[in-house]
Amino acid sequence: MFTKNTFFNLLKRNLVAVSGLSLVLFIGSCSTSKYAATDKVYKQNAKNFSKIIKATPPENQHIDSLNTSQYFVGTTNMGIRKPNFVIIHHTAQDSLAQTIRTFTLTRTGTSAHYVVSRDGSAVQMVNDYLRAQHAGAGKWGNVTDMNSCSIGIEMDNNGTTDVWTDAQINSLCALLAGLKKKYSIPTANFIGHADFAPGRKNDPKNFPWKKLAEKGYGLWFDDVLETPPADFDTTNALRIIGYDVRKLNYAIEAFKIHFIQTDITQTLTDYDKSVLYNLYKKYM
Repeated sequence: MFTKNTFFNLLKRNLVAVSGLSLVLFIGSCSTSKYAATDKVYKQNAKNFSKIIKATPPENQHIDSLNTSQYFVGTTNMGIRKPNFVIIHHTAQDSLAQTIRTFTLTRTGTSAHYVVSRDGSAVQMVNDYLRAQHAGAGKWGNVTDMNSCSIGIEMDNNGTTDVWTDAQINSLCALLAGLKKKYSIPTANFIGHADFAPGRKNDPKNFPWKKLAEKGYGLWFDDVLETPPADFDTTNALRIIGYDVRKLNYAIEAFKIHFIQTDITQTLTDYDKSVLYNLYKKYM
């Protein structure tokens, strides 16, 4: 049975809840209004892409050499881009705000699907199904257009003095768990920017790849290593893992940025060869 006091207590609690919700909505609107202009451009770009996709027959896809023998029939079996790799970067900038600004300036021509801040907060900047401009020129295995088949994740880190925070790495692992499950991304396909673009990029540096590998995001070598056979072909092993060995010194450097870290010179030591041999057998 409701008493007068019960009624007023409930009313008071509801008013507090509504006030709290209003404050959250107000703060949220303030935080997003700063990027209202770039959000508008994003929406317009997405709208333009949708027009291209909906056009039947597709525009600018007629093959002139076929003359009049080409015509269009819509199939019932189709899909959209599915990412098959995750490329991890460091921002080489000093704050999340600075990175967001860089990715919202047209003149930079760069972007990423996600940016993970030092405090663990994550910002999505491109729909997973769309192509972000993060990887650039490079080669991993037979893949030369990594932007078209990958998710790019920028880690908020200046690449020199910054340390990787627990909050940031834990947030990244939570993000990777969702991406791996949603898109069935193979364990071996979580790599760094330096892996894909040896000699051109060196990020992420001093990164806790082992911790990620223990959770299923990328491969790592075993604690106990065996001496490789005398005829072990290190160049072929690097190629099988995925590295572009056309400039072998850069491939070695990229391998060591990822797996050795304490020494990133362009020469393989006996220890490096043992690590490489262990990984080579995992990638076979």
